[in-house]
Amino acid sequence: MSAPLLFNSHHRGQQRLRSAGNFPAHRFLHEWCEREILDRLAIIRREFPQAAFIGPQPDPGFVTRLKTEKSLQSLRVFSADTETLAIDAGSLDLVISSFALHAINDLPGLLIQIRRALKPDGLFIACMPGGETLHELRNVMMDAELAACGGASPHVFPFADKQQMGSLLQRAGFALPVVDSDILSVAYGDLLHLMRDLRGMGEANTLQARRKSFTPRGLFASAQTLYAERFSGKDGKLTASFELISLIGWAPHASQPQPLKPGSGQVNLAKALEA
Repeated sequence: MSAPLLFNSHHRGQQRLRSAGNFPAHRFLHEWCEREILDRLAIIRREFPQAAFIGPQPDPGFVTRLKTEKSLQSLRVFSADTETLAIDAGSLDLVISSFALHAINDLPGLLIQIRRALKPDGLFIACMPGGETLHELRNVMMDAELAACGGASPHVFPFADKQQMGSLLQRAGFALPVVDSDILSVAYGDLLHLMRDLRGMGEANTLQARRKSFTPRGLFASAQTLYAERFSGKDGKLTASFELISLIGWAPHASQPQPLKPGSGQVNLAKALEA
C-alpha cells in the first residue's frame, strides 16, 4: 500500500503557472540558491559536460556560467514538480536541483533516481528550503486558527532539516555527502506582503491536508497582530526566516576516499591519549 501524498502536485503546478508572468520579481531566494550552487561548483576542479537541472526555469546567466566554467555541453531541465526522471542510468556528469526538493512526495525515491542517473563519480548538488523556513508564519497561523476555529490546518510545508537530508543522501547511496545551511532573515511591511511574495514564487500552500473551505473572516488580521507582537523588529517590520540547505553527494567510485575497515588502525588510541 502506497503512502498518502503529502503535496497536491496538480495544484502546485497550477500555482507555478499562475506565478510565471511575475516570477522574476519574486525569485530572490532562487537567485541566492543559484549563486550558492555556482560558488560551490567553482571550487570543484572538474568539468561537467552532461547535466540535468531540476527546479523552476534557471536564469540564463546561471546556464551561461555553467557553459563557461564547467564546459557544459547539454543541460536537460526538469520542472520543480518532477518525481520521475526519464534519464538513462549512468548518463550524467552532474545533476543540479534548485528550490525543488522541499515539495516532493517521494523524496527518497527521487534521490535514488538522481544517483542512478549519474556516471560513477558524478556529482549531485542542490539547494532547498530547510526546517527553520517560515517558522514564524507557522507559529502565528496555527495560533490564530486555533482561536478562530477551535482547530488548525497546516499552512506551512513540513520542511526537512539538515540531519534528515544527510540521512536521505546516505540512504540513496551517495558517497561523501555534505550538508550545511544558511538562514536568511527578510523584513516585510505586513503579512500580506509576505503572502504575496510566496504566491509570486509559486510557493503558496499546496499541502493535501490544507483547509479547503473559505478562510474564516478575520483570520489573517489576527495572524498579523500575533506576528507583529512576536516577530517584529525595532522598525516594526515583520521578520520571515528562510533556511536554505545546501547538499552535495557523489555517485560512488573506486577512486574516492574509503573509510578504514574496523580494526585496521595502526595507532593505539589509549596510548595516543596518554601521550
